[in-house]
Amino acid sequence: MGELFQPTHLLVIGLIVFVLFGAKRLPELGKGLGEGLKGFKDGIKNAGNEPAPPPAAQQQNVAPQQPVSAPIEPK
Repeated sequence: MGELFQPTHLLVIGLIVFVLFGAKRLPELGKGLGEGLKGFKDGIKNAGNEPAPPPAAQQQNVAPQQPVSAPIEPK
């Protein structure tokens, strides 16, 4: 059956990706893919060293909402 990733196959896949996403979005996709791979590698590297700290609980400082009344107009 041959190899899957021959230069011709990669060229066709690249052309399809270019048509689907356009030239403007390709750098963003590449950056996101690179950051994802870097995070994955860092996670694998740190998996054996020490456990990850639990995520901190986020407190939301939200003031209780008071009903807004319509302004009173003098007669």
